Amino acid sequence: QVQLVESGGGLVQAGGSLRLSCAAPGRTLYAMGWFRQTPGKEREFVAGITWNGDNRYYSDSVNGRFTISRDNAKNTVYLQMNLLKPEDTAVYYCNTVKPVPMTVPLFGSWGQGTQVTVSS
Repeated sequence: QVQLVESGGGLVQAGGSLRLSCAAPGRTLYAMGWFRQTPGKEREFVAGITWNGDNRYYSDSVNGRFTISRDNAKNTVYLQMNLLKPEDTAVYYCNTVKPVPMTVPLFGSWGQGTQVTVSS
């Protein structure tokens, strides 16, 4: 498996926006998901998208604020994050996910993630 590479994180004020990108070569026929992790906590599911983009699924905590999308021609998955809150602060990761449910990673390897910090 080619390693996934996340980017686009940074420091933003509450209410602001960021767009994360995930370079995912060879994953165009797989459902993909975004996850996040804070120190001392387990990694949690954030959003998932089917291989063709027809279906998307979000955790309750981000539903209505975040949008997952993909461009298979560019082998890239995106996470548009709007109305950010301090509790969104975490390291964000992408991974291949099972088609059902999309909350479960398909493979055990992870990239290094991208840090998102939201100040109040």
